[in-house]
Amino acid sequence: MNQLERQIAEKLLQIKAIKLQPANHFTWASGWFSPIYCDNRKTLSFPEFRTFIKEAFVKIIKEKFEDFDVIAGVATGAIAQGVLVADAMNKPFVYVRPQAKEHGMGNKIEGHLDQNKKVLIIEDLISTGGSSLSAVKAIREANCEVVGMAAIFTYNFQKAIDNFANENVKLITLSNYDILIETAIRMGYVSNTDLNLLKEWRLDPANWKK
Repeated sequence: MNQLERQIAEKLLQIKAIKLQPANHFTWASGWFSPIYCDNRKTLSFPEFRTFIKEAFVKIIKEKFEDFDVIAGVATGAIAQGVLVADAMNKPFVYVRPQAKEHGMGNKIEGHLDQNKKVLIIEDLISTGGSSLSAVKAIREANCEVVGMAAIFTYNFQKAIDNFANENVKLITLSNYDILIETAIRMGYVSNTDLNLLKEWRLDPANWKK
């Protein structure tokens, strides 16, 4: 698994899907200040990497999840990846909105999903896990079983680990923050001077630089 995690981290850095700026921080939608920004949507613009991620998802899903009926993507970042994986595995696909539509049918889950199905959720990015677990809740409220979630990248926040454990959701990711930082140092994307700052941020991101 470590080899795959490193390969994913390398490619995310190479295509600038992940940007590390310890000296010039980003501001997330949550209001958190961060030395890192991850935009996995960029992977869709690189066919070879897009295929690599799809095949990595298929391989790890076959290894870690025994049986499921439907693949669900979390809107919007994981819709495309979810479709690619569902197509490769010949599975039905649905996607889950952050909120139900305010018009039309008022759907939160788009697509056809029968009750009592086993659903695997595809996500692009795990931060605190809030939006991801909202999708889990929606699938469960549709009287279906969530067998787990597979994501491209996780920040490995303790809050997310606790949230997934509390909701009894199995989470598998293709790469993670620790591997990313190791890879970034090896590739010269960040200096050793920045290493402590990056580790410090990950321990308490909500209060970093406030």
